[in-house]
Amino acid sequence: MIRFIEKEQAPIKETPHEAEVRALQDTEYVQMSHIEIAPGRALRKHITPVDAIFYILEGEATVLIGDEEIVVGKDTFVDSPAKIPHQVLNNGDSIVRFLVIKAPRPTEQTKML
Repeated sequence: MIRFIEKEQAPIKETPHEAEVRALQDTEYVQMSHIEIAPGRALRKHITPVDAIFYILEGEATVLIGDEEIVVGKDTFVDSPAKIPHQVLNNGDSIVRFLVIKAPRPTEQTKML
């Protein structure tokens, strides 16, 4: 069976982040979310118990992973290893939209810093 979901139909998740987070996929094997960060806002620094991949759909984001910092734009993949502090910031003037894929699905809570 083909499964599909339009972004606007995906439920908005309650999170401590300054962003709109929509759950697109949540199975025992993988989680995928669509995230929008308004200008001047950010995901709070946190640690996930599993690897995460960010795929930038729109805008320019500053990504902090451990002690490293990089500015990335549209059509860029960023690999965020498990258990390393990370954060995504929107220091620009336009919205930042990206997908976050976590695999395998986390069985432990994300730790906010």
